[in-house]
Amino acid sequence: NLNLQEQGLVPLASCLADNFPPSPRQRHWLVDVSELVQRDAKTGIQRVVRAILREWLMNPPEGFRVEPVYATEDSPGYRYARRFTSSFLGMPDNWTQDEPTEAWSGDVFVGLDLQPSVVPAQQAFLQRWRHRGVRVWFVIYDLLPTLMPQVFPPEAQSQHHRWLESISHFDGVACISRAVADEMREWLAKHGPQRERPLGIEWFHLGADVDACAPTRGLPTDAPKILNALNERASFLMIGTLEPRKGHTQVLDAFEQLWRSGLDANLVIVGKQGWMVEDLVERLRTHMELNRRLFWLEGISDEYLEKVYAASTCLIAASYGEGFGLPLIEAAQHKLPIIARDIPVFREIAGQHALYINALTFEDFAESIRHWLELYAKDQHPKSDAMPWLTWGGSAQQLLAALQITQFQLDASESQP
Repeated sequence: NLNLQEQGLVPLASCLADNFPPSPRQRHWLVDVSELVQRDAKTGIQRVVRAILREWLMNPPEGFRVEPVYATEDSPGYRYARRFTSSFLGMPDNWTQDEPTEAWSGDVFVGLDLQPSVVPAQQAFLQRWRHRGVRVWFVIYDLLPTLMPQVFPPEAQSQHHRWLESISHFDGVACISRAVADEMREWLAKHGPQRERPLGIEWFHLGADVDACAPTRGLPTDAPKILNALNERASFLMIGTLEPRKGHTQVLDAFEQLWRSGLDANLVIVGKQGWMVEDLVERLRTHMELNRRLFWLEGISDEYLEKVYAASTCLIAASYGEGFGLPLIEAAQHKLPIIARDIPVFREIAGQHALYINALTFEDFAESIRHWLELYAKDQHPKSDAMPWLTWGGSAQQLLAALQITQFQLDASESQP
């Protein structure tokens, strides 16, 4: 029966494809950029993805060809992101098509981008690759929607929990700090799936040389006026999307008290509006000090941000929770002193090079700023000049080493009787 023969050819062809990869063939380093292909929100994660991807494209892992890939929720399988990659590298993108991705034993898949709805949808497909011998790892930027659900939209916790469950079935994860790696171990102990072998958990640190992460350019017409205002008096800088965990409200309350008491200083907030901050945004937009001693710079370019750093006096990192804290590194590059909330990841990054505070109230925060100013006047404040930091090249190599360490450990465990 011809129809039965044709039906049998499909699984036969699939079986042959699984067991007989093309030869000779260079191994592929498949880098998931599913979110970046759709949109570049220019948030912290997108900056990391752009920077690491560029480094790997320019300096691929030995023995591998780097291939950015992407997937969607509604169609099984990944595609080569060749049109995106061409545009990303400044090349014409009309020479190729985004064909379906093939992966074989010896290839590596790295979930570099964060797209929490796509990975669970592609879990069965990725497991098929893994059964072929493809190593599958994911980068974890933080566990905050799971650990601090009260400061995220209602659906964020369940979505992030589902993503963590999905990636926990594969080979390993690389976290962007030791603090996040510790949190992941705790999460796995309570919620992780049953596994024959433990999930590989490694960590690395992010880089901070802006020129290596495809920086955005452009200055608004009022940039010179604002930069002059920042240089006129002490300017305290906050960097990051406006969202409840970042501590903007407490800091603004503190500065209002300081202004009432006669302190002449600027508060500079750089970041787009996020979620659950409607009251804060209304406060900022209608504030009597707006564009006088209070500045809110939304969605500015990397070029403008560099100039804002250079014109500022001190960075305030008031977040109640972070995966890393890239502004601390960027501040150190500009030899900008740092006031940081006393959380483990900030201690990990800044060490002795920041003033740490445990402000429960805005009055406490205001007092901490006064204390810092007293130290600053005597040149006794903690200085960030000698704070260690990586270039993005160093960060990409550190991540590569973490993945290869995990692979070595897993290979060794598989060889045990």
